[in-house]
Amino acid sequence: MTQISLRAIPANAIQQLLDNGYPPALARIFAARGITDTQQLETSFDHLLSFDKLKNAREMACLLADAIAAQKKLLVIADYDCDGATACAVAVRGLRAFGAQVEFIVPNRFAYGYGLTPEIVHLAKRSNPDILVTVDNGIASLEGVAEANRLGMQVLVTDHHLPGDSLPDAACIVNPNQPDCPFPSKHLAGVGVMFYVLLALRAELRSRGQMPEALGRKLLELLDLVALGTVADVVKLDQNNRILVQQGLQRIRAGRACSGINALLQVAKKTPAKATSMDMGFAVGPRLNAAGRIDDMSLGINNLITDDAAIALNISTQLDALNHERRSIETDMQDTALAVLESINPQDGFSLTLFDPGWHQGVIGILASRLKDKFHRPVIAFAPSNNGEIKGSGRSIPGLHLRDALDLVSKRQPALIKKFGGHAAAAGLSLNEADFAKFVVAFEQVASELISADDLQQRIETDGALEQGGMTLEMAHLLDEQVWGQGFPAPQFDNDFVVENQRVVGEKHLKLRLSIHGAPVEAILFGHNEPLPGRIHAVYSLSVNEYQGAQSLQLIIRHWE
Repeated sequence: MTQISLRAIPANAIQQLLDNGYPPALARIFAARGITDTQQLETSFDHLLSFDKLKNAREMACLLADAIAAQKKLLVIADYDCDGATACAVAVRGLRAFGAQVEFIVPNRFAYGYGLTPEIVHLAKRSNPDILVTVDNGIASLEGVAEANRLGMQVLVTDHHLPGDSLPDAACIVNPNQPDCPFPSKHLAGVGVMFYVLLALRAELRSRGQMPEALGRKLLELLDLVALGTVADVVKLDQNNRILVQQGLQRIRAGRACSGINALLQVAKKTPAKATSMDMGFAVGPRLNAAGRIDDMSLGINNLITDDAAIALNISTQLDALNHERRSIETDMQDTALAVLESINPQDGFSLTLFDPGWHQGVIGILASRLKDKFHRPVIAFAPSNNGEIKGSGRSIPGLHLRDALDLVSKRQPALIKKFGGHAAAAGLSLNEADFAKFVVAFEQVASELISADDLQQRIETDGALEQGGMTLEMAHLLDEQVWGQGFPAPQFDNDFVVENQRVVGEKHLKLRLSIHGAPVEAILFGHNEPLPGRIHAVYSLSVNEYQGAQSLQLIIRHWE
């Protein structure tokens, strides 16, 4: 049974926020997210952490400045997710603005897999670059970097993933999670790391007298891309990341976004002037990600690099179509997975590991996420790859660090996992199909040791009951203006309601008219078309519903009982 619990709210923190003029509801929400000082809510660019704290940022800036002066050829090695695509676009746009000769390639996940592999190095060599710059990858590419060195190409690694026991022999590595890096924000996305490198490069070029002030301000034009990649990669939104996201959203809302983001918002039927972090995570991000999942992320990157609005709209329309295709594939895969799970009880184990020869390699991460949410267990879904291998994508719950769990499996059975990498909440791996059953047992054993039965109890944290006076359109707008995401969750509340009226819309959603203390309020319950009882206790969030030019308050029901 799902447990609903109230977020802990330090009283002294609320009072300080109230004393600084925050409305009571907002003060309560921020205090419950660890805000004890109004300085923690500052989102101006002046409060961004300095690049000087990021290990090797100045060194890499010097190498890039030298390369620009010598007109060396740079080649960006991208990744095929939204973070990798935005990081690549930031690198290409920023380096070109500073005078560099730079192109990019992005591995096709179906042909080459992830990261700077020796195969990708040989592909890169065809362009005869002098320097390879990785974005959102590279920290685990020991063999690829060694091959690039052998072929006479210098490698600069920018990444944010956790390193393994050894680091690649690159000319320079910038990664807040590498050993001995004092950078306080360990949660920078790959796009954030690349943006910081450009900040350091700007400072280096200024010190050399090669950076006109007007050119230096061009970096701010990249913040919309930084915001998108940061939100879409679901990294923790600590204060530094919230600053990057807020600054990017302000550019988008002011009509100063790049053509690609504007076009993606257009096909998603979102208004740039009202763009939110949720729009980045649930509307723009998935459409961009669809390129890497179904086709080739080069399409998405070109969308973010072009300044031609017509070209951007054409590409965004293609990305929208790919996203529809991805949804259809995902639905079929989820139906297959649930059919398999009918013969077993997922509650009997500490993990779920599934493989189907008909599954799509580009969609298994989303499938794992859906099943993780449904059964509240770490899930790894596998799809066929090449040469008798299968590739897996995993998603985890609080309490199990997924990459560390895979590392433990690998240490116990060194020949089982061919390669792996990732974060606490998400990871990827590959193994031989013949070893799948052995891996299922090994991963379940590790999961049972690292998490308890209590960890498998699903919990929903809320910000408590919202009084009728706070259940307003104005409050919905106020919440929409804030930056919410991983580690700084969007507010949700819980109250008792009377169900006054209900009807099915779009075949699978319930449109509701609820009442609380006799006052009516509109609501919607997505993905549910069975009638509700007359009285419910519901967890919900506030939203702004727009219909025929008019705005009204609508509750989005997240859970009910």
